[in-house]
Amino acid sequence: DGNIVALHCTYDPETHSGSGFEGRKVKGTIHFVEANSAVKIRIREYGYLMKTNEETGEMNINPNSLTFIDDAMLEPALGEAVSGDSFQFVRNGYCCVDCHDAREGAPVFNRIVGLKSSFKLPAGK
Repeated sequence: DGNIVALHCTYDPETHSGSGFEGRKVKGTIHFVEANSAVKIRIREYGYLMKTNEETGEMNINPNSLTFIDDAMLEPALGEAVSGDSFQFVRNGYCCVDCHDAREGAPVFNRIVGLKSSFKLPAGK
């Protein structure tokens, strides 16, 4: 039903803070934010405005060019971000604080550049 029921992973204390990878091929990294102290914010993700129709080759407006994440949880310090501040959100992309809708203590972030993902589902999944 889409709910996470188990997480199978290992913890390698030698690779904390993005260091200690010498001689290792890391398959993935999970980043956690402690929920009780996290700041809940809205992220706007901007995608391609135009989309090509595969059958006709026509360019059409992409109705999904703007999507929202309304329950993103961030480190508490990001709750103090102000208009124009920009950050790289790990595994997501580069985001900046919106200059119109952000309020003190309640930033709204716009993803301005996405990151490519090398993740591929295993065959047959």
